[in-house]
Amino acid sequence: QVQLVESGGGSVQAGGSLKLSCAAPGYIFSVCGMGWFRQAPGKERELVSSISSDGTTAYADSVKGRFTISRDNAKNTLYLQMNSLKTEDTAVYYCAACDVDYADRTANYWGQGTQVTVSS
Repeated sequence: QVQLVESGGGSVQAGGSLKLSCAAPGYIFSVCGMGWFRQAPGKERELVSSISSDGTTAYADSVKGRFTISRDNAKNTLYLQMNSLKTEDTAVYYCAACDVDYADRTANYWGQGTQVTVSS
């Protein structure tokens, strides 16, 4: 069973920053695209950002210019640096791996989720 382990969530005031991390098994990390999804209460899950195995990145319009996705292949770890956080960024954030699909909001493997709360 593939295990993705997230960390770094928490509470922050609007305008602040948080950095999420996701550790993945090496055999997954080395070949798969990765992504971060989020789901707020009463809303559909959305793909926040993705990064391919060769480093190509994509972002939802709502986070462009504020969030940065990156991957450390030596550490098999995915990151999401979140700056200038807004209250509407409040959600549970999920790490995902392999066949990350923006349109269908799906992926093969999922982390357990980490809560991000932004207060005004």
